[in-house]
Amino acid sequence: MTGITGTDLIAAMSALGAGVAMVAMTGVGIGIGYNAGKTVESTARQPEAQGTLLKLMLIGVALTETAGIFTLIISIMLLFANPLL
Repeated sequence: MTGITGTDLIAAMSALGAGVAMVAMTGVGIGIGYNAGKTVESTARQPEAQGTLLKLMLIGVALTETAGIFTLIISIMLLFANPLL
């Protein structure tokens, strides 16, 4: 039986970490959907506030998507530019 080297272990854990980070993107999708749904609901209740609600929704979506982009960058770094290997 051959032993697992440190490099192999780091590569395996990096791939596992990248996979877990991509699963976290599910939360980003749920957050954006919830944000858009509540904006539509609020617009249905007060149509005159549509402009303000749209601005707030876009800011919220941008902030939520930023977390997703950071997750994607970390996953790519773990897979292709791993400083530990």
